[in-house]
Amino acid sequence: MTVDAGAAVAAAKVRTRVRVPLRFSDGWGTTADVYTFTGLVDGKEHLALGIGDYRAGGVPLVRPHSECMTGDVFGSERCDCGPQLRESVERIAATGGYLLYLRQEGRGIGLYAKLDAYALQDDGLDTYEANLALGRGEDERDYTAAAQMLIALGVGSVRLLTNNPDKARQLDALGVEVVEQVPTAVHVSASNVSYLRAKVERTGHTIALPA
Repeated sequence: MTVDAGAAVAAAKVRTRVRVPLRFSDGWGTTADVYTFTGLVDGKEHLALGIGDYRAGGVPLVRPHSECMTGDVFGSERCDCGPQLRESVERIAATGGYLLYLRQEGRGIGLYAKLDAYALQDDGLDTYEANLALGRGEDERDYTAAAQMLIALGVGSVRLLTNNPDKARQLDALGVEVVEQVPTAVHVSASNVSYLRAKVERTGHTIALPA
């Protein structure tokens, strides 16, 4: 997905804020202020989690994390999404910032289509080729709602916790200044190494894979 430079972002508003204790399967926990919004351009129920001392001032650490039911909930090892989510929450808690939980499963193609793409990957296609074979884009994610959420929260500049340069490009074009792109750790396994290699080779993800 590409966004035109200087694209106008419609205003969104904070709808509710609720304090939620978080606990991960390894026992680590923290507390987050979970924000909901009105006026998001795609009408989806995206969330922003304010974690750590996120109101302290300065440029917050922000992780835009696309929903991955298979990885985030069921611990699938076909991707690195679950470990990235766990890592991101702890790193944001240490510095203060936001995790944006974005409802765009499977790079925006949905859960069922993502599982269809898995079947094509089992036949030898990489993750991007599989999406294209289904008649979808390589990556259909649009970060306009993420920009709306940040602006509604009063955040104009971010340190972006991501390996994906497209997230930085889109947010910059949408009026959110990315002052630094901070990579996540490398979460590689026998089941996801081909997936991670495709992200590096096809879309320039900053993942330092082992030889």
